Amino acid sequence: MIVRAALCPSPPLLASGVTGQDVLLPELRAACAAAVSWLLAADPDAVVVIGPATATATWPSDSVPDLSMHAPAAYPGPSTLPLALAIGAQLLDAAGYSGPRVLASVAQSASPGACLELGRELAAAAPRVALLVMGDGSARRSAAAPGYLDERAEPFDATVEQAFRDGDLAALTALDPDLARDLLASGRPAWQALAGALSPVSRPAAPQTAVPRVNAIRAPAIPAPAGSAHASASAVPTGASSAPHLQTEVRYAAAPLGVAYLVATLTPR
Repeated sequence: MIVRAALCPSPPLLASGVTGQDVLLPELRAACAAAVSWLLAADPDAVVVIGPATATATWPSDSVPDLSMHAPAAYPGPSTLPLALAIGAQLLDAAGYSGPRVLASVAQSASPGACLELGRELAAAAPRVALLVMGDGSARRSAAAPGYLDERAEPFDATVEQAFRDGDLAALTALDPDLARDLLASGRPAWQALAGALSPVSRPAAPQTAVPRVNAIRAPAIPAPAGSAHASASAVPTGASSAPHLQTEVRYAAAPLGVAYLVATLTPR
């Protein structure tokens, strides 16, 4: 089950191996580092990192996050960790995490239903899972943005931000994949996987029909360490918003380079 979840963006500029500038967007970097530290404070049995890529797949847990392969002049090879996962893994490394991890990519073309199902599977990767969700908002917030200006971008990002503030998983599930693609919002499939991982599931007493698995991947099951002690996952930063079964806080929300970056934390009740 999910004990805590954190959302971070995954732009190359977060990685010094790409930009060579550790001081670029210091507030965003600090918010990401704080969110990951908060995530790990729950003492999870495993951390699942999920981010968008060209295909839905799992990646070796010991993959080295070589961000230089994603520099503009580089040509990533077939074994290169997807950018979102590479940045997520680097955030974990920077926080000193050396425990079990699952690295899972979700296809940019994945349907909302497939994303939800994937999230449910990943939530069962270990008895106590901390979920690190990587992905950017729209990249069309200004004329200088990578996708130039699109007037639909700001309302789209506002909807996403409000959904995280409210813990509104239904609003995340309802995001239009076609609109997200038009706005270059890479985080859409990862956000919908998050919604699947955190959504309460009503299970029949004796299910008779197998549920179809679309683009499914099976995360390796990681048992809880024998005799391990776990920190409480109920503490939430002051000023956090609440939903019927979630406590949430948005720690960063801005589009400094014409791309929407959002950092948030979520705790299931």
